[in-house]
Amino acid sequence: MTQSVIPRGRIRPWFARLPRWVRAVVGLASVALGAVVITRPTTSLGVLALLIGAGLVLAGLLELVGGGQSEEGERTPRWHVLAAVLWIVAGVFVLVFPGLTVRVVALVVGVALIVNGVLSVLSVFRRGQTLDARIAALLLGLAGVAFGLLALLWPDITLLIVAVVFGARLVIVGLLELWRAVRGARAVREGTDAAPSALSRWTRTIAAVAAVVLAVAAGAASVALRSGAPVTDDFYAAPRTVPSEPGQLIRSEPFTREVPEGARAWRILYTTTNGDGTPAVASGLVVVPAEGFGKWPVIEWTHGTTGFAQQCAPSLLAEPFESGALFVLPEILANGWALVATDYIGLGTGTPHPYLIGQPTGRAALDSVRAARQLEAADLGGQTVAWGHSQGGAAALWAGAIADSYAPDVGLAGVAALAPASNLPGLIDALPDVPGGSIFGSFAIAGFTSIYPDVTFREYVRPGAEVTVREAAGRCLAEPGVFASLLTALGLSRDPEIMAKSPNEGPFGRRLVENIPPATITAPVLLAQGKDDPLVTPAAQDAFVRGLCDAGRPVDYRLYAGRSHVQLVEPDSPLVPQLVEWTKARLSGEPGLAACNRAEY
Repeated sequence: MTQSVIPRGRIRPWFARLPRWVRAVVGLASVALGAVVITRPTTSLGVLALLIGAGLVLAGLLELVGGGQSEEGERTPRWHVLAAVLWIVAGVFVLVFPGLTVRVVALVVGVALIVNGVLSVLSVFRRGQTLDARIAALLLGLAGVAFGLLALLWPDITLLIVAVVFGARLVIVGLLELWRAVRGARAVREGTDAAPSALSRWTRTIAAVAAVVLAVAAGAASVALRSGAPVTDDFYAAPRTVPSEPGQLIRSEPFTREVPEGARAWRILYTTTNGDGTPAVASGLVVVPAEGFGKWPVIEWTHGTTGFAQQCAPSLLAEPFESGALFVLPEILANGWALVATDYIGLGTGTPHPYLIGQPTGRAALDSVRAARQLEAADLGGQTVAWGHSQGGAAALWAGAIADSYAPDVGLAGVAALAPASNLPGLIDALPDVPGGSIFGSFAIAGFTSIYPDVTFREYVRPGAEVTVREAAGRCLAEPGVFASLLTALGLSRDPEIMAKSPNEGPFGRRLVENIPPATITAPVLLAQGKDDPLVTPAAQDAFVRGLCDAGRPVDYRLYAGRSHVQLVEPDSPLVPQLVEWTKARLSGEPGLAACNRAEY
């Protein structure tokens, strides 16, 4: 006679007495869903949220049928029922409200993981458990609490990291449930007891150990990512009353970080002018040769994108020059030139940074030269040539456009714009096709919404993605935490609904057009462009140059084959010696081109 595999006296809830094939189906669904989430963590955030919602519901069902925790014939513990209800309620909440913000989803998932982890830890004290069951419950509980805390600490990447971790949990628990169903069916056919073997019991413990190891690794990574962010100091604090005259040196101090041998450097704080005409302060760096006759001609450097947040000033970063794409400082000094490099308004000083906004960045560049000339120890001369890359390329063009009216005393002899972010509508159009392009988009959204009242997050960013965009805007490209934004950017790049509408429409679009550098530059212009640049595309640059030429402004336009955005300005680029020779010609007083010229190298 076939023996019952459920011992007498054990009254089990209805969900624990479901047919084995039903439990097998639940386990199989769990494995399948977990595998999808693990293998496609960078699907769109909206779809990923729905997958997590479905996963939460499945996790609850698995808890009800045992979830790989209770074996055949065991009473399902009460904490399993509580955990199951928690998972299911959380999952239904996410599924019913798919438009939830990332922060709310992070809160739901984080709280669910923490509460479930605490319940698992408390279950260790339940009577009648084997040693392996207690160890597994304790370790799984601790891992759940750890992952829950990570979900709350990193709201913008919660859906990605938790998806992978949660997906792995679904796979493991689903496989255990499948194994139990298969083993139980075999026991019924053979008329034997389905009591678990030692290997089966300790498999749960091994899985729990793996979960703890993963949690510890994730926690260590979190600490490392958060510990590398730059920190501002009192040097960048503005005086109580900011002088109204722009270009005034407020304070200076020696600077040594990454300064080449044979050079001296200072960081400076000075006055400049906001886009609305109100006084502002900005910081920057001044570097001069340590030996020579002084009166150094000035290379006014406007750096490429380092970030939007206060701590992203190049003068604060570990690599203050290369972080903004200045790789040829030794060449500048070797030619007997000085470097004056603005941080721009807001980077370092803490007021809103006008990212890609022309007037204030151009003014900050010109005023940095004015202020640096008041630094007696630097002994700067009266000639200036502006160099700038990417964001800084546009800033250099704006400096050239307003120099005659705003700062004729700077003596701007030329403008070298290197892969400049000149055609802003074209740049915005290219961002979705660039890996990590959403990070630069986040900087642009943060910059324009902080400066222009008519450009708002609500109008242009889908509510579910607002936290992701704001978190990305709060990190610097050079800090370890940007890795979190890069992970999220993979998801953003596949989600056409991150933006509520195109930035090139409405007020944002009009403001982008307003900040295209105008054709009022009177100094000679060298514009260099990499032909393999995916960010500032040659097509967008061609359109900008064509506009200047049509307006009668000569441009020395040079394109470089095989050079991408940053490769264009690296030391081995053919642009570098050409840039040096072009600059020498400007400082010697040679006139620029009389008409536009296009050359390819």
